[in-house]
Amino acid sequence: MKSICSNIDGVIAEIKVKVGDEVIPGQEVVDVESMKSIITLVSEIGGIVREIKVSEGDFIGEDDPLVILE
Repeated sequence: MKSICSNIDGVIAEIKVKVGDEVIPGQEVVDVESMKSIITLVSEIGGIVREIKVSEGDFIGEDDPLVILE
């Protein structure tokens, strides 16, 4: 299994995928609020979403796994 991980610290503002979705490289996956800005994280890998490790409102750190792909 592969993971999409955070590259910034912040709070999850919106999750743009759900379990069972197919994700392609370059697809928007999660919006993160950091320093009063919304940053959209995109996937660098493709696969099927098997698990979402975070919820909206969760604080995340750099390198935290957000979404697990198969």
